[in-house]
Amino acid sequence: MSPSESCFIRQFSHFAPLSDKDKHLLQTLENDPANANAGVTLWETGDRAGRFGVLSRGWAFSCRYMADGSRQILDIHIPGDVIGLGEYAFHHRLNTVIMLTDGEICYFPHRHLQEVFDESSTLTSLFFTIAGHHQALLTERLINMARRNAQQKLAHFLYETLQRMERIGLYTENRIQLPLSQQLLADLLGISTVHVSRTFAAFREQGLVFRKRQWVEIPDVHALACVAEFDGKYLDGGMSLPSEAPRQSSTA
Repeated sequence: MSPSESCFIRQFSHFAPLSDKDKHLLQTLENDPANANAGVTLWETGDRAGRFGVLSRGWAFSCRYMADGSRQILDIHIPGDVIGLGEYAFHHRLNTVIMLTDGEICYFPHRHLQEVFDESSTLTSLFFTIAGHHQALLTERLINMARRNAQQKLAHFLYETLQRMERIGLYTENRIQLPLSQQLLADLLGISTVHVSRTFAAFREQGLVFRKRQWVEIPDVHALACVAEFDGKYLDGGMSLPSEAPRQSSTA
């Protein structure tokens, strides 16, 4: 996979320019892709956490199952995401991760991340930046679920997804892929499947959103952002990185 094809590298490039060395280091984390079919569980809550997963292709979701069998969808993973970064400091998995679509996952052990840190201060900063960005995204999702009405919730998630897909070059002509069932959307947004269906119907009548199977067409993205009352500060990227000076050995 060349750097120009990698959503993983595009994801990092959104936040800061990458040198050829940085791109090569990131590529080494995608050297061993494994096919993963839709519905496959990548890991479960309580499993040993000793590696990350780069989602090179396809979609996945993180969730937590309750004692009564219900579940809460915590995050939606798109191509280029590093899954499990938030579990770096833990010995066991905090959440279950399941593939939404067919795709490819590239696993690498935690120790490889330290090797990347040793080689590039830029990537060290960027991994922390992406971890912070992910935390901000989860915070916004909590606010979305707790404090917005059904139309705002769905509009906010759709516009957020549009922005994320645009970042990795997978958004064109006001259309995005959305391989989530109504039940998954309901679990993610904290509303019923009936509310999901009614909200899509209302958006269709208003000319805001047209859903066709696993694709969503958004004729006027600005109007959708207005419905969501979207404030994209939590998605803003960009960072000022110090130039990476060569290391010098100390002399006696």
